[in-house]
Order: sequence, then structure tokens, then C-alpha cells
Amino acid sequence: MNDQTKPQRSRTEIIKENSNYLRGTILEGLVDPITGAISEDDTQLLKFHGSYQQDDRDLRQERRKQKLEPAYIFMVRVRATGGIVTPKQWLDLDHIARTYANGTIRLTTRQSFQLHGVLKRNLKQTMKEVNATLLHTIAACGDVNRNVMCNPNPYQSELHGEVYEWANKIADFLLPRTRAYYEIWLDEKPVVRSPDVEQEPIYGRTYMPRKFKIVIAVPPSNDVDVYAHDLGFIAISDGNSLAGFNVAVGGGMGMTHSEPETYPRLADIIGFCRPEQVIEVTEQVVKIQRDFGDRANRKHARLKYTIDDRGVDWFKDELESRLGWQLEPVRLFEFTDNGDRYGWVKGTNGKWHLTLFVENGRIQDTDDFPIMTGLREIAKVHKGDFRLTPNQNLIIGNVGTKQKPKIDAMVEEYKLNDLEHRSALRLNSMACVALPTCGLAMAESERYLPSLITKLEDVMMEAGLRDDAITLRMTGCPNGCARPYIAEIGFVGKSIGHYNVYLGGGFTGDRLGKLYREGITEGKILAELTPIIKHYAKEGEKGEHFGDFVIRKGYVKAVKAGREFHA
Repeated sequence: MNDQTKPQRSRTEIIKENSNYLRGTILEGLVDPITGAISEDDTQLLKFHGSYQQDDRDLRQERRKQKLEPAYIFMVRVRATGGIVTPKQWLDLDHIARTYANGTIRLTTRQSFQLHGVLKRNLKQTMKEVNATLLHTIAACGDVNRNVMCNPNPYQSELHGEVYEWANKIADFLLPRTRAYYEIWLDEKPVVRSPDVEQEPIYGRTYMPRKFKIVIAVPPSNDVDVYAHDLGFIAISDGNSLAGFNVAVGGGMGMTHSEPETYPRLADIIGFCRPEQVIEVTEQVVKIQRDFGDRANRKHARLKYTIDDRGVDWFKDELESRLGWQLEPVRLFEFTDNGDRYGWVKGTNGKWHLTLFVENGRIQDTDDFPIMTGLREIAKVHKGDFRLTPNQNLIIGNVGTKQKPKIDAMVEEYKLNDLEHRSALRLNSMACVALPTCGLAMAESERYLPSLITKLEDVMMEAGLRDDAITLRMTGCPNGCARPYIAEIGFVGKSIGHYNVYLGGGFTGDRLGKLYREGITEGKILAELTPIIKHYAKEGEKGEHFGDFVIRKGYVKAVKAGREFHA
């Protein structure tokens, strides 16, 4: 094959191929004292190890004036399948955050932990201490399968327990096989290997074309937003036990402003598989995307584009050809919501589980809400576990009946369950991190959304809608980490103080929103949304959700397919 006929590849593909299975020169870069950064190529590889190189953007301009390099910092993402950790692990993460990071813990929209503000000189020790607590950061980022999400409470029913076990099996099965992580961060002695030895039987030498995300939903709750991910399994029960899974493929949230060839997409349900078939289905779906995903244009490299370019029927035929058997017909199911249920619930094991609201997932102390201290003190006495929800909230899980009064008293002491003063709109909101740490952010999100909600709450209160749980989400860029494109009201940052406003997403996460206003500021946001909210209060039908109302009244058109998103 000559140079003219060789397929084009992005620079990232070449970096991966030449990295010696994700090693690169990361180890050498960590000990370079001249800079607080690592090399540009290694920043791409570092993601596979669970870390992003960033800089404090609040300080960027001032440091530039002083002719200093950016204030480089690193984000470390800790994987926990289904978002479950022990009290000991919680205390260890709390210690790591206060010792090496910025003193806070971030609960992500995909049931992971993020530690922000780690300096390069502390990065290796941070990774070591995460591993010492029997957690890890392997493949928390990068062009591989990320954290596998599922309902965080396996004791909600026997079905939930089975689903959690399958989530763990899928996550373990898809972990990268390279020993690079252990050599770089845990000082494992390298083993001399022939370069021809196959080290990644699933991913291959260049891994996936882009990130890959898997979730398992348990109806009637779609808390994981199953349609927003590359591969989703919808658990189908047979009485109290697991009959199998409907298989959904091709979801994804990311897009790029002013590039209509990029768009969010909802997954298609293509069939049903038995529990014992789920690993095989997972493997072949991943391998199809590995083999056919776009490796030239990273903006076109997710599974959603592979499927749209070739068709759902093509994908199903390719999958069944590789499997050697056919998926069964889709089984009936129903979703009723995609939010969290707050307060205490009793599990099948006779123990109690308390869901707490954590605004935008940030664990930090404030004068009104000393959540970090409170959870630290609870972890010292708690005998159960902690569970991260897909909505950035936290469950204090497996509390015994005798211990429940003590946990209740500590929750009250640290003001951790003050739902009375929080509207349903706030309780059903999410935001990504954005500024000052995310290098992709175009606008504020986590730091700004609470104040915007306060203003919207006044409108909701006046309209008599304080208890109406409209789904509201905000991101600081169009990549969609907080899944704003399936929210009933979605805000996506376009520049500092300016947001695109999307309306009409499905309350259960089954419909995309539609662009309503582009690049508007807070005053215009309030001016535009106030009459719509009041109209909804006045003419909304009984049980009608806000997203359905704005479509019925013609504010926006319903969007079911990604290719209709910009139409």
C-alpha cells in the first residue's frame, strides 16, 4: 500500500500506536523539574491512566502577564463500578483530596470520583494512595471503555443485585491488559516482552477510536440515562429475577458548536440477550466500533456516527454475524423517570439507605453545608457503604436498624438532608465542572448554575410550581458531560456568560431537546423562560411534564434522532 492509498489517521492514533501500550515517556516527564507539565503527546496517554492535565484558568491571564507558564494541575478520576465504596475508602479519598488535591471531592455524572488540583510532583503519590485503598484510576479516561454505570443500590431488589454483579463483570472484562499503569504508578518491574506479543486482545495496539461508555438501566428508573451512551443494557425481569437485557447501541452526547455534522444521538434498541450472553455481546459491540470507528476525525469517531453512517440494520447484521447467533426480539419495559429518590428506603437485606442531595456533586464544606466534614465523621462510624448516583448525589448505604438513629442524628448535625429548603427544580439539576479547571470549558457551569436556579426558583414559586421536578442541566461546553441534550431545560455554554438554551428533552431521558435560543445571557434566559414556565403552570395538563408541554404548545419541535437535532 503506497502513501496515497493509506487510510488517514489522526495524530492521536499515531501517538497511541507509538506509545508502547500507553507508556510513552510519562515516567520521564513526571520527574522533569523544569516544568509543571508533561509533554503534549504524554497528555493524551495520561488519560488512559485516569488523569487529565489542566491548568487553573482563573490564574491564566495573570501568569501570562508575569511571563510564567500556566498553573498546571492534574485531575485524577477514580473508577468505582456502580459508584460503591466502603467507609474506609471514603476516608482514604477524603485524606487524599485534602493532602494532594484542592481539598474537595467531585462526584461525577458517571458514578466516579474526581480529585482536582493535583500538582505534578504529587501525581504519582496520589495514584499510589488511590490504589492502596483498593480503588484505581485505570481507564477512567481515554479511548477505552470508561466506568460502567448501574443503579447504585443492589439491595433495592434481587434484580438490582444481579444487575450490579453483571456491571462488575463487564467492567473487569474490558479493563486494558497492558501493565503500563502498574509500571509507571506502582513501580512494578517491567517484563521484557517481544513487540509482537499481543497485549490487548480486545482493544488492539491503538485501542478505541474514541471513548466508549456502557450503562445498565433497571426499569422503571432510567437514572443512568441509558439512551445517552454507546452501549446500554436495559434489565428485564422475570418475576423477581433477571431474564436478560434489551440491547441499546449508538447513544452519545458530544457535539461541536457551529459544526452541524456533529450532534447528540439517542441509542437504538436492537434486540434482547440472555444474562449469560451479555459479555459476548459487549465484546463484539466494542470490537465492531474498534474496527469500523473513524480514526481520522475524532469529532466523528464515536459509535453513534459509525451507526448513522452505515445504518442500524448494518450494525445489527454485523453484530449477529460475529456472535454467530441472533438477538431475540425486544422485550417490553417502561421508564417513569431518570432522577433520584431522596430520603430513606429499606432494602431487601433489611438495611436502610439514605439518598442525599449533593449540589452538582461537589463535596466541600461551606458555612451552610459542611458536607465534607459531615461525611468524614459519618464514615468513621458507618458500618455499611457509600454509593454514588448517576445524578451526582450520594447514598449512605446499608445502615443497620440499630445504627440508623445515630446516622440520622449526624446527618441533622451537619445539615446534610435539608430537603425542605430545596426546590424540586434544584433537586433535579446537574452541572459539569467547567471553569476553572476544565480546559474545554467555554463558560461557567458548576459555579454558576446554583445562582441561576435561585432566580428560576422565584419564577417557579410565583407560578405555584415549587414541587415540579423539571429536569434541568448545564454544561460549560458542547461536549455534554452533564447530559444537557436530554434535559427538559438544557443550558450549554458558548462563551463567558452566554448559553444556548435547549427545550423539550424527555423527562425519562428518551427524547433530545431542541435549540430554543442561541448564545443568550442571564437576563435574556430569565426573560425567555419566565412566560413559558407561567404558561406551563396555567395550561399544562394533569401529569404532563414540562418537556412534553413545550412541544405540544409549539415552542420547539420534538427531536428523536440525532440527525434531526440541527434541523
